[in-house]
Amino acid sequence: MTTITAAAPSSPARLLGVGVSFGERVALTDVDLDVPAGALTVVAGPNGAGKSTLLEVVAGVRVPTSGTRTAASTIAFVPQRTSIPDGLPVTVRDVVTVGAWGRVGRWRPLDRRARAAVDEALERLHVADLAHRPFAALSGGQRQRTLLAHGLARGADLLLLDEPTTGLDAVSAERIRVTLLDEAARGAAVLAVSHDPLLLEAAHRVVRLEAGRVVRGGAGDVEARCGTVAS
Repeated sequence: MTTITAAAPSSPARLLGVGVSFGERVALTDVDLDVPAGALTVVAGPNGAGKSTLLEVVAGVRVPTSGTRTAASTIAFVPQRTSIPDGLPVTVRDVVTVGAWGRVGRWRPLDRRARAAVDEALERLHVADLAHRPFAALSGGQRQRTLLAHGLARGADLLLLDEPTTGLDAVSAERIRVTLLDEAARGAAVLAVSHDPLLLEAAHRVVRLEAGRVVRGGAGDVEARCGTVAS
């Protein structure tokens, strides 16, 4: 039986004994994981290890087959690939503004605080000068920075990202790494799936996942700090 509850403030996300199966295929087995506030946690491991599935469970977009999930009340989830169709006529500011709806409610006009959050997110990810450009016209790095700005505009306690720097130019990747560390410094819990060696080096904590099991850095493992676990 799966249990989903609200997480304690000191632990924005926690998985205990979580398993996920797709028919006969097992994606995760007996996973214990803490995602602490004020830290950047990076999940590493080979392709097919279950990293994206783990992230989806923490985000609440996939219900585990077994185990317990607790999570913060405000979550921003930045997937590896956007589901925004290229033909949709939305600008960079439109995409980031949707993130700010988490502050005021969907379809409601933004108040002063929410508008300021949008402006700040655009500036922090260096996309303010692209605010009125169609999202479909952006490069890969610009799109990823815009999607992260969308997440920041929400002001979430828990920030989740799937391969946030993969395939990006060096400038965009560095901007994202710096922003994730800044979010952790403000007290957010940041969890990213990544193969990026520079992001792994910058992480406060690295979790190693193999064949659907946490082999290093799970719940209670305080030794899995940056530089101690290879990707």
